[in-house]
Amino acid sequence: MRPHVELIQEDDYVWHGAELPNGEGRASERRLSVDEEDGSSSLRVDFHTEWGRSAGIHHANTEYYVLEGEIDYGGRKIGKGGYLYAPKGVPVDYLKVAEGSKLLHYREYGDAGFDAVDSLSGAQRWADAREDAIVIDSEAMKWDAVPNPGPMPGLFIKYLHVDPETGFYTRLVHAQEGWSDHRLAHHPCYEEAYTTQGHMEYNFGTLDLGTYFFRPARVKHGHFTTMEGGATWLLRSDGELKNWYTQNEWVRWGGDGVNYSPDGVIEEPHTPVRHAHSTHDMAEPWRTEEDMRQMNAAWQFQIDQGQNNTPVKHQGTGHDPSIIAMMKAMDAANLQGGHGDDHGHSHDHDHDHEHGDEHGHDHSHDEKSEQRELINLDWGWAGKDTEHPEDRTHADAHNWGRKVAWKDGDPVPAPILSSLPVRSRSRGRWDGDGM
Repeated sequence: MRPHVELIQEDDYVWHGAELPNGEGRASERRLSVDEEDGSSSLRVDFHTEWGRSAGIHHANTEYYVLEGEIDYGGRKIGKGGYLYAPKGVPVDYLKVAEGSKLLHYREYGDAGFDAVDSLSGAQRWADAREDAIVIDSEAMKWDAVPNPGPMPGLFIKYLHVDPETGFYTRLVHAQEGWSDHRLAHHPCYEEAYTTQGHMEYNFGTLDLGTYFFRPARVKHGHFTTMEGGATWLLRSDGELKNWYTQNEWVRWGGDGVNYSPDGVIEEPHTPVRHAHSTHDMAEPWRTEEDMRQMNAAWQFQIDQGQNNTPVKHQGTGHDPSIIAMMKAMDAANLQGGHGDDHGHSHDHDHDHEHGDEHGHDHSHDEKSEQRELINLDWGWAGKDTEHPEDRTHADAHNWGRKVAWKDGDPVPAPILSSLPVRSRSRGRWDGDGM
């Protein structure tokens, strides 16, 4: 499976020789994300010379999208916005790429393998192959309004390819200037995007030209605001992109640092140093007045549509629900009766004896514990309440970021709190807003 990548600017990637077997010419690639198990990859490829290869068969579902330059597929030439889909195991025609062209290149469910064939007419499809090659000039397509735009109008789409069997789809998405979504979302499938135009802000940073993310299924993300000129992406998902929305989000975690402190490593024995992290600890009101105006407009639109929403506020402000939860836990402990030692236990054991068969322990403490009424707090909604029945038992239970085979009527799986994705060295940012 691919790692969680949030907003890496392509300039921060290392160039490699392009892996395009059986082709002639020179090209370099930036590996935006790679699945090391099956070879699936998302790549940015620059062609230093004219490049081409004959007809043949790809070992993966393969896509090409022209950012700059021109490609020639079987005699059909398409420039910027050109899109080619070559299904796995299906014979496809020759491909030529003009010198200086810049492409997005995707491989799914397979590696870079390519078997050249002597002639297209005599080549045999693989037994499990399906679909046919697709060639599209997306620049000639019209933008359609997204059927379910979310919190407000202003989101548009061009469908490039939709797999009728798996629901995997590739599309161009454009958000108009001023489009905003004040909620967080998670999905049953992965979502990846490369920014081809514009500027948008959200919890993981700035989406501008050349920024990329790959977000595994269920990772929570959001609080979008689209800036001047709007923003456009080539966006891919390995299934239908269901949106499950969250608001009033919070998280707290922490522990005791045994051999370190905020001042560095402390090897000599010392009292462990408590540390904690939460949206309230780390968040700052980094959103501008314009950001807040847009998100409040999104909230107001939802209210006008009869939806149930709470007003938008800077993340990390107001009451901290994690503190309230801890106070409730302390109250419950006090109601159950305090204990004497540091560990919350009061031992009535008599230790004035030789250790043998007869210990002479007073078990009155245990009897009292059995007689004491246990207090079970109602903590309200919990993420585990939404688990799919097989969430912890299916073959991919070790990896929650795998695609969820979800259909209407199934429990909605809880979101994943992914706070430390692979980041961009120069432009990545995360501030806790929308964890």
